[in-house]
Amino acid sequence: MQWLMRLRVLWGTHKSCHAFHLAPRTLRFQSVSATGAPRWNDHDRPEKFNFASDVLDYWTQMEKEGKRGPNPALWWVNSQGNEVKWSFRELTDFTCRAANVFTQTCGLQQGDRLALILPRVPEWWLVAMGCIRTGIIFMPGTTQMKAKDILYRLKQSNAHSIVTTDALAPEVDSVASECPALKTKLLVSDHGREGWLDFRSLIQSASPDHTCIKSKTTDPMVIFFTSGTTGFPKMAKHSHGLSLRHSFPSSRKLLQLKASDVFWCLSDPGWILAVMGAVFEPWTAGSTVFIHHLPQFDPKVIVETLFKYPITQCIAAPSVYRMILQENFGSLRFPTLEHCTTGGEAMLPEEQEKWRQRTGLLVHQVYGQSETGLTCGTLRGSQVKPGSMGKAIPPFDVQVIDDEGNVLPPNTEGNLGIRIKPTKPIGLFMLYENDPVKTAKVECGDFYNTGDKVTIDEEGYIWFLGRDDDIINASGNPWSRRYRIGPAEVESALAEHPAVAESAVVSSPDPIRGQVVKAFIVLTPQFLSHDPDQLAKELQEHVKAVTAPYKYPRKVEFVPELPKTITGKIKRSELREKESSQMQRQ
Repeated sequence: MQWLMRLRVLWGTHKSCHAFHLAPRTLRFQSVSATGAPRWNDHDRPEKFNFASDVLDYWTQMEKEGKRGPNPALWWVNSQGNEVKWSFRELTDFTCRAANVFTQTCGLQQGDRLALILPRVPEWWLVAMGCIRTGIIFMPGTTQMKAKDILYRLKQSNAHSIVTTDALAPEVDSVASECPALKTKLLVSDHGREGWLDFRSLIQSASPDHTCIKSKTTDPMVIFFTSGTTGFPKMAKHSHGLSLRHSFPSSRKLLQLKASDVFWCLSDPGWILAVMGAVFEPWTAGSTVFIHHLPQFDPKVIVETLFKYPITQCIAAPSVYRMILQENFGSLRFPTLEHCTTGGEAMLPEEQEKWRQRTGLLVHQVYGQSETGLTCGTLRGSQVKPGSMGKAIPPFDVQVIDDEGNVLPPNTEGNLGIRIKPTKPIGLFMLYENDPVKTAKVECGDFYNTGDKVTIDEEGYIWFLGRDDDIINASGNPWSRRYRIGPAEVESALAEHPAVAESAVVSSPDPIRGQVVKAFIVLTPQFLSHDPDQLAKELQEHVKAVTAPYKYPRKVEFVPELPKTITGKIKRSELREKESSQMQRQ
């Protein structure tokens, strides 16, 4: 933390003697919201946009003019009691320095790729914004990757540079010889390493004078490696339009953030939710981005943080809320928390109700993909339908479609589609980099096919059933019709039973029925000593009682934990593969 203190002292010596390169506001902003955040109309398509100059530097100017309160722009803490608080003016200064490090020291140019693999440390924000200022395409990645994961990403993207920590530097060095495009390696650490540039010392010595590029809205900005549970990750490339969309009125209505809000996004910084929830969404509103280092998800630390700091809104995966609910906390009535949001996977209605009972707060669901950003959600202040992902967020036109791209009527199961013709909406990914076949495969008539099975009710609320691969084709008996069963339906029924802490439902091969429903169940502590055969029968009868009888799990297996992706999503594909291999052995 000493380098951060030195950086603040250094900023104090420069802030009065360098100019901010701000575009004329009367030319750049068509309107200003009630809270002062710059924005356009939902269907505007400005030729040029850059989040650093059009949003970050806007709030810097507001601070200089005394038109924003004293809250920091970035507030970072860890469990050792260290804190970093940066204003927008400091962020402008530091990210300009980062931009100069990339272009002057590293020789990177607009369009080059930089792999950003850092934990929740303040430097992550400097790197991301420095890349946006220069037009360098940054590629976030989780620190839980191993050498083979890093090699795949560096080779597939032809990355020119990488920024990471000393924990991952040996992994990078072990594969760097196989990555001819990789020219510079930047280390975020208190210790030096041969062959690596010291990012912290470079930031301190860099000039704070930098002119932001005049990027087109359609210029590439970031690449996300999809977190699919099968196959190799795809590279979803986004333009600057992804960040522009957060300035649209429809997007501002989702959370209704204000400059006085303190917003905590608990997502791993390697995923799109962190880029949206810890950069674009709060900073567009001039809010404080709150970050806890959280090397590991610890429900006790999360709860203590919500009691200790003036956090007004948070967003986290359903697994975070689930972990908190499973602990025996005396009170969950947080003093300043006003609004909770979840995304990444479906949150069961039973979990939403338990959270409401314990905290007094509703959990609002949002939905999106690495390819789409925020697609739909339950707006703050609107009706929450437990289990629903909410409604479509304009300018996205979201429909339920069949495999040919035909729009289906309400309450009909189909694919979640986003209309891309005659005009692709701002915020949708450009393409899968280096993979025109997969890019073409997801185009379905006039729509982008998300691959998620859903229904939409008469009011426009969207209900998630599962990924296309997760849908179970089962029959009640060998002679009956086949039913399509979504895992979420069965998991929701199981969650109502006090024995079930969490569950994962998948298809299991059956020699007579083809497929049957199988449930992998993690038990709550008080049921661990129960007779497993008797408990399995009890759970089967419970599902028959609360949902259609044909949906009950014919197979039940109790497990200590469920396999999950780094983002907390259940790896149903791994469970399906386990079932298939067991059948083959039999």
